[in-house]
Amino acid sequence: MRGYGMIKTGQPGWLEKEKPTPGPLDAIIRPIALAPCSSDTHTMHGGSGPKENLILGHEAIGEVVETGDLVCKFKPGDKVVVPCVTPDWTGRYIQEGRYTAHDNHMMGSFKFLIAKDGTFAEFFHVNMADANLAHLPPGIAIESALMTVDMMSTGFHAVELAEVGYGETVVVIGIGPVGLMAVAGTQLKGAGRIIVVGTRPNCVKIAKEYGATDVVSYKDGDIVQQVKDLTGGSVDKVIIAGGNANTLAQAISMVKTTGIVSSVNYYDAADTFTIPAPVWGLGMANIDIRGGFCPGGAVRIEKLLNIIKYGRLDPSKLITHRFDGFEKIEDAFLLMDKKPADLIKPAIFIKW
Repeated sequence: MRGYGMIKTGQPGWLEKEKPTPGPLDAIIRPIALAPCSSDTHTMHGGSGPKENLILGHEAIGEVVETGDLVCKFKPGDKVVVPCVTPDWTGRYIQEGRYTAHDNHMMGSFKFLIAKDGTFAEFFHVNMADANLAHLPPGIAIESALMTVDMMSTGFHAVELAEVGYGETVVVIGIGPVGLMAVAGTQLKGAGRIIVVGTRPNCVKIAKEYGATDVVSYKDGDIVQQVKDLTGGSVDKVIIAGGNANTLAQAISMVKTTGIVSSVNYYDAADTFTIPAPVWGLGMANIDIRGGFCPGGAVRIEKLLNIIKYGRLDPSKLITHRFDGFEKIEDAFLLMDKKPADLIKPAIFIKW
């Protein structure tokens, strides 16, 4: 089969691979909609370490083509929503009741890109299909469902880590697709004031549609001082969905004593965090710093699909560029890598 990924670090291209086969609990999926992600381009450039001969991609809607003998909930021909995180549900950390992003080791549940080939292929493998696949509900557009598998799940996880509450003032730093979903999730959680940090006009527009009340731009000066001027002090929670290693210190500088800083930003292996001690109250401020990868599994995706089904949110607004056909994976990936100013999220739609 053919797939698109990284021939080696820094060199993307088409690959020829053996078609995967399912274990007793697994399924083989043919993609019908795909979305490149900055995590794919980050991996291609070596941000998570050297890799080669790896098919990329982890955001997909697909059709089941083959199942293992013990799969009960799915059969060939079913249209399915594929979470980007597909845990081994027997994993130690999951049995201990910890985050499902980590089954047997850190980010162990993120099988695509790390443990096996991804979704940019004619066929791809999903482990433990009954627990890791969700049926595509009738009446929900493929575009909207596609945004649940990572963007919505990750953005909402940032909100969950921040424990956003009714009436709170929250800052969201970075309003790319994940940040925009964090804005939407923050509004759904009942926050009062939602301050976003971003500059791209199309992202600002959608952020306001999703509930942002104020916009701060680094082009207008120090973002910490701007937030302090807006609020007359500090904020309850800060969500980091963009920026660089220096953004963490900025976030801590904005949040109140006893507040929470939540980060779902994917940093580079070479990054180092520097936090001046006074910013963190000399270590005495009881400010929580939380960072993590979104949970996995079918139940989470089914809940996100319910939010769409009942009109609470339309995540398809994230898709700014559409491509038709399997061969267009390359064009969409390279566009995601270049990140032109009008891009939020590209998507590829495939008819076989």
